[in-house]
Amino acid sequence: MTVKLDIQQIQALLPHRYPFLLVDKVLECEPGVRLLGVKNVTFNEPFFQGHFPNLPIFPGVLIMEALAQATALLTSQSDESITQGTVYYLAGIDNARFKRKVVPGDQLMLDIRYVKHRRNIWSFDCRAEVEGELAASAQIMCAASVN
Repeated sequence: MTVKLDIQQIQALLPHRYPFLLVDKVLECEPGVRLLGVKNVTFNEPFFQGHFPNLPIFPGVLIMEALAQATALLTSQSDESITQGTVYYLAGIDNARFKRKVVPGDQLMLDIRYVKHRRNIWSFDCRAEVEGELAASAQIMCAASVN
């Protein structure tokens, strides 16, 4: 079963809001397997004023955050025991690598692949790509907590 999520569905699952909600839509989600999400990078985002003036570059830390938010979305679709009101926390990032600049006008594709989970900690292999070219990658852990 493949699931798609629009921005309203994403907002129902994640507590993040502008300017910190970094997943615009989910094109494909196969629960327990894989998620493909999109972050449209636009010049009007506030951090471009300072990162960097006259050379706008999407910050690497925000690429990692976008990937982490996408792991939370895959987690939310993969475990039937997770209920409304669950909050997802970034639990770890390993082997983060940055291979390409991401600039305004780019569409960042967030490719998340399930690796394993124990109790409430989920592990994923994550890739961020622009036009099929690797921009960043990491292994990310997500913790699910009911508040």
